[in-house]
Amino acid sequence: MLYTIENQYLTAQIDDLGAQLHSVRSQDSGIEYIWQGNPDIWYGQAPVLFPVIGQLLDDKFRYDGAEYPMNKHGFARKTLFEAADVEGSRAVFLLKSSETTKAMYPFDFELEVCFELVGRAIKVTHTVSNTGDKTMYFSLGAHPAFNCEIGDYLEFEESEEGAEVEKIDKENIIIGRKFPVDLVDGNKLYLTPDLFDDDALIFSDLNSSVVTLHGRDRTVRFDFGDAPFLGIWAKPNAPYVCIEPWYGVNDDRIRYEDISQKRGIQALEPDESFDLVWIAEV
Repeated sequence: MLYTIENQYLTAQIDDLGAQLHSVRSQDSGIEYIWQGNPDIWYGQAPVLFPVIGQLLDDKFRYDGAEYPMNKHGFARKTLFEAADVEGSRAVFLLKSSETTKAMYPFDFELEVCFELVGRAIKVTHTVSNTGDKTMYFSLGAHPAFNCEIGDYLEFEESEEGAEVEKIDKENIIIGRKFPVDLVDGNKLYLTPDLFDDDALIFSDLNSSVVTLHGRDRTVRFDFGDAPFLGIWAKPNAPYVCIEPWYGVNDDRIRYEDISQKRGIQALEPDESFDLVWIAEV
């Protein structure tokens, strides 16, 4: 079911299946900023990635001597959230651990996703809370897709950005080394037909916390805060680009004995919470 929020500048819609952002539209121009999904290209729009990001080696992880199956990007994106509070320019969606989730992920948690329209921006806050009595290990990421055209470009806030990225192989596993990427003038990434032929570009150790999408008829200023990884991805030659702040990353080929050893994993003690916030101003 789609839920609508609005203010004087924007109207947004959120799907309670996966707490996925479905639409951000300008009240003045009618411009739609969010990719509307197309199963012939990519059916997604803005999935929430939890409790893992990317692919696990052999689609499973180990914890406390037991193995647990886990699909790519985790289960949140395909799980129905509760619409806990929807009013005016704000909407809150909630997912709690259950017997179903514990078969895949042995931790008690709450995942709240709050959408708020603030002026000409949408602010999305993902909050993970450990409601159990043991240390909880997780990754958390966002995956919003913005409409664009080939020839548009992304500009990092800092004038000189790192020009190396990590990539993933055909099985969605991190390759294990860094690759050069052509940033024009040190901070501009142009969207070309073949940019994503080898899948996502995964940045880390960025100097910037903001990247701006420049298009012919639109601009999106995307603030990804302190996220340690930033994925940039689309299907090759597709009319959208995903800007993805991640607290976590795909597995590599190293087999670890416990999820606590996984690269990029987050640890949360009982009764503690963790936030991932992104803001898109249009």
